[in-house]
Order: sequence, then C-alpha cells, then structure tokens
Amino acid sequence: MLSVYLRASVLENLPKGFKEEMSYGMLGYVVPLDIYPDGYHCDPKLPLPFVNIASQKKFIALYHMGLYANPDLLKWFSDAYSKHSTGKLDIGKSCIRFKKPEHIPYELIGTLMKKMPVKEWIRLYEENMKRQV
Repeated sequence: MLSVYLRASVLENLPKGFKEEMSYGMLGYVVPLDIYPDGYHCDPKLPLPFVNIASQKKFIALYHMGLYANPDLLKWFSDAYSKHSTGKLDIGKSCIRFKKPEHIPYELIGTLMKKMPVKEWIRLYEENMKRQV
C-alpha cells in the first residue's frame, strides 16, 4: 500500500525542476533530460533519478539518492528522525523503510525534500560519478 500522504509530502516540498514520473516500476522524481541532457550514467536515455517511493511486501520504501551521496544530509536526517517518529529508523544506503504508515514522519520527509535543489543534486551526482571513474 503506497501512502498517498507520503507522496503528498514529497510533491508539496519537491524543489522546482524535478519531475514526477514512473521510474523503475516505482513512483519516481527525476531530473528531466531537458534540464540534465546527459541522463543517468547506467542508461543516458533515462532521466537522472533522485527519489522513488515503492510499496514493498512488508514496508513502504522511500529511496532518496541524496542521502547516499551526502553524508551530512544523512547525519541530519538520522539525528532528526527520532524527534519526528515513534518508530525505529530502518535505513539502507538510500532506502528508508517504513513498516507502519503511522511511523512515517511526513513533516521530516517534507523538510528533507526541500534540502536538495536540482542543481545541488546534479553537482553531487557528478562529483560522486567522477570518484568512481
């Protein structure tokens, strides 16, 4: 079950320039090719992914690539989480898992979305890609 409130929190706080579309079989928020024509390095014909929301068998997942690319953002989110949710933080490299919809910190997710404008995401993406080459 995909939380419509989670989607609303993302959409209401998504910085200008990102676009909502289906991405990898999930609801996705991407940098469109007209803003970043280089596209995603795995398939340059695809727009650069940023955030995805998925309904998995046992949890709702929010994939936020900025958390993976920016350790300071990850620390901020991890520190703030317990102040906004009664649930325990369950997070992977970029995946935040919510086992119960009532544990989703919608206000915190909204704030997280505002923290990375399109230009900053592109800069971080390019910076991290150069390290891998």
